Amino acid sequence: MVNRTAAAALVTCAALLAATGCSSGFDSGKKTEQDSSTKQHLTVLIASSGDAETKAVKDAAAAYAKESGNSVTVDVAKDINQQLAQSFAGHKPPDAFYVNSDQFANYAKGGSLHAYGDQVEDVDDFSEQLRASFTYDGKLVCLPKDTSTLALAINTDLWKDAGLTARDYPTTWAQLKAVAAKLTSGKVTGLVTNGEYARVGVFMKEAGGWITNADQTKMTADSAQNAEALAYVQSLLKSGSMKYANQVDANWGGEALGKGKAAMTIEGNWLTGGMKADYPDVKYTVVPLPAGPSGKGTLAFSQCWGVAKDSAHQAAAVDLVKYLTTSAQQVKNADAFGVMPSRTSAQAEYAKQNPSAKAWVDASAYAQGPVTIAGFDKVLTQFNTDLAALNTADPKKILADLQRNGEQALTKGE
Repeated sequence: MVNRTAAAALVTCAALLAATGCSSGFDSGKKTEQDSSTKQHLTVLIASSGDAETKAVKDAAAAYAKESGNSVTVDVAKDINQQLAQSFAGHKPPDAFYVNSDQFANYAKGGSLHAYGDQVEDVDDFSEQLRASFTYDGKLVCLPKDTSTLALAINTDLWKDAGLTARDYPTTWAQLKAVAAKLTSGKVTGLVTNGEYARVGVFMKEAGGWITNADQTKMTADSAQNAEALAYVQSLLKSGSMKYANQVDANWGGEALGKGKAAMTIEGNWLTGGMKADYPDVKYTVVPLPAGPSGKGTLAFSQCWGVAKDSAHQAAAVDLVKYLTTSAQQVKNADAFGVMPSRTSAQAEYAKQNPSAKAWVDASAYAQGPVTIAGFDKVLTQFNTDLAALNTADPKKILADLQRNGEQALTKGE
C-alpha cells in the first residue's frame, strides 16, 4: 500500500514519462533478482497494426514456447506509451515490448530498459542506421523489429488518364511539381500526404538538411537547405497541386489514394497492407521519391524490442527477442502484415519475394532515421502543428522556432 503522496507521484510520472522519462525517479537502486528456473513465464506487450500482426506475433511466441519450454503471453496495448509509462512507474513492466522510436530515448534515459545489444552475436546484420536509432550512451539497447521507408505511390489509372506514362515518373523536384499540376483536376489532387515532419521531412533531407547533426548532439534545423525544402513544399500547397490528407477528408495518404482523391502520395511499405485490405481493386505503383538539390532522400521508421530493466526474466526475454528477430521470422512477418525486415540478409529475401516493393527496399540505403532525443517528442509535436499551417506560414520562422525548441530540449537532456 502506497501513501497518498506516492500514489499521486506515480500517476504524475505515468502521465509525463513520455515527455520526461521520469521513471528514473522511482528507481530504488536495487537490481531485480533474476529468475533462474528452467521454465519461465514471459509477458509481452505489443502495439498491433491489426489482426494480421497480432496473429503473427502470437504464432511466433507460441513456436518459441514450444521450442524453449518457456511460456509466453502476448497482450495488445490500446495505448502502448501510456501503458508502458504506468508499468515502469509501478515497477511491474512486461518482460518484452515494442518501443516506439520517439519514446526510446525517454525510456533509456529513465533507466527503464535493459541494454542487451552486446549479447547478440550477429548484430551487424541489422542495418547501421537502425542500430544507431536504438543506441543510447554508446550502447545498443534494443534490436529493431522491422523497418519502413517512404516512397512515391501513384494511382496508375489516374496517371494514365492524365496522359502520363512510366517515362514521366518524376525524378526531380521540378518534374514532381509538373506532374502534380497535370494530375490536379476536379476532385483529384496531384499529391496528397499527411502534414507532418514524418512526410514533409523527406524534402528537408533531399535538400541536404535535417533537424539535427548525425549524432544528434546539435540542432541544424535553421538552415538554408531546410528553408529551401519548406519553401518548395509551400509552393506546391499554394498552387493547389498538393494538399494534406485532412484537406481532402482522408485520414492518411493511402486512404486518399484508394478513394481516388489523390493521384500520388508519399507513404511507407505499410501501404501494401492497407490497400489490399481496403482498396483491393485500386491499381497503383511505387517508385522512388524524386531527388532534390542534394540528391536522393527518404525517412526510415522502426520500433525496437525492449526488455525491461525491472524484469526478473531478462535472459529469457532476450532469448525470445532473438527468436522473434531471426531472418526467417522477419520474412514471415513481412509476408503476414507488410513490414520490411530490419536484417540486411532478410531484406534480400523480402525483395526477391516482393518485387513491387523495390523502391522501399532500395531506399534503405540512403534513409534518414528518426530523431531519438529524450524529451524531443514535444518539440516534434509543435513542429507538426507548425507544418500543418505551412501554406500560409513563414518557413523560416517555423525552422527558427524548431531550432530554439530543439536546443532547449538538448540542454535539458544533458
